[in-house]
Amino acid sequence: MATISEAARETPIIHHTDVLVVGSGPGGLAAAIASARAGAETTLLERYGCFGGNLTQVGVEGFAWYRHDNTVDSEGIGVEFEQRAKSIGAATPEPQSNSHAIDGEAFKYVADVLVEESGITPMLHRTMVAPIVEGGVIKGVIVESKAGREAILAQRVIDATGDADIAHRSGAIVNKTPVEEMMAASVMFSMNGVDKMRFIEDVKADPHTYSDWCGPDWAMETSGKEDALFSPYLKKPFEKAIKSGLIPENLNTITGTWGAITDQGDLTYLNLIHLAGLDATNPDHLTKGEMEGRRQAMLAIKALKQFNPGCENAKLRNFGMTLGVRDTRKSCKEDIEVLKPMFNKIDAVYNMTAQDVREQGKFDDSIGIFPEFIDGYGILILPTTGRYFQLPYRAMLPKGVRHLLVTGRSTGGDRDSHAAVRNMMCCAVNGQGAGVAAAISVQTGVDVADVDIKLVQKKLLEQGARIH
Repeated sequence: MATISEAARETPIIHHTDVLVVGSGPGGLAAAIASARAGAETTLLERYGCFGGNLTQVGVEGFAWYRHDNTVDSEGIGVEFEQRAKSIGAATPEPQSNSHAIDGEAFKYVADVLVEESGITPMLHRTMVAPIVEGGVIKGVIVESKAGREAILAQRVIDATGDADIAHRSGAIVNKTPVEEMMAASVMFSMNGVDKMRFIEDVKADPHTYSDWCGPDWAMETSGKEDALFSPYLKKPFEKAIKSGLIPENLNTITGTWGAITDQGDLTYLNLIHLAGLDATNPDHLTKGEMEGRRQAMLAIKALKQFNPGCENAKLRNFGMTLGVRDTRKSCKEDIEVLKPMFNKIDAVYNMTAQDVREQGKFDDSIGIFPEFIDGYGILILPTTGRYFQLPYRAMLPKGVRHLLVTGRSTGGDRDSHAAVRNMMCCAVNGQGAGVAAAISVQTGVDVADVDIKLVQKKLLEQGARIH
């Protein structure tokens, strides 16, 4: 590849902070709030114009759609997101669970309020382009924006980018799932103008179940107890559209779930478009995915208008601001025999396993719990029996870089554990643990790898988390 030489430059340092959180999805937002509430000067850096990640930028509004009667759920800041949205009327009951779909547009404001209440320094519209690392210690990041190139210095950094961007660029060894094995990306969208009564009558007349998630080109592993449960699935209209020629036969991947329907006729967070073979760390792939996803979404809307009762007069309300990405990159060991089972995971001090998420793993350094909910790589296990697993702090500790924590969907583990911990509520649980640990690390003058886990757990309990 040809290169050019750039002139040396002096980059202004615009800000100093105790804890810098990069990325404001559920994991990053929870981390920043937890850090600030634990008494650390905290800064939250976000490349877009709102906080919230998948909730606000992608439009995945089903924050806890896994919750059922016997679910033992997470507690803490993640649940607070749902409660705060409900308190201002920015949530709608979920059709498939004991939870509420959060209004992603209104949650932009909810997130603003949470950030301001917590005393966090907000930094929107700045993109991290490089970490500042000296002698294996991360010192901050370089950002670029309309203001140019700037430096932010921090005593501790939390990588909540979702793609382990900071860990990767700080020198950690990174593995990406082979593109052909990555979970598909999605273009999320919502519609309005739906006749709610006609739509629900049709759903009740011929309801879908989770067994319908098995399509012509993929199989689904369940525990069996999920198969007969109601699922807000849309499949038949697209089968009819393909048969009629409205949708090409090769797009039989247009199928999936609707999220919630309001009295005003909004049919929200439609998860119908699945884009396989897309590497979201490649901007060319992202460009193709955004445009192809919108094209397929418009075909899906045509099919719904023609073949789904209640949608005859419906139209597009909005697309998500960006693609929904389920997995890309995390750092990992070089040993190829180790790489095989480790999909998209940092090589953490402890890497979670399928055994941990399937068999109620317990850890001395637990920083939270998450229900036995696994969704990804052709696995769907719902938490309907009260089973849950604990989340180890060590899974957020990358090797090779000091003063850095990695949270959100980039924590250490194998493929099945990724299908569990990538979910938004779990990201918030890990994020809260990371934020508290970073704050205590600064306050006690030790590296994040050496922080007293008992102090972290005590503070998490004070913040309303459940760790056992």
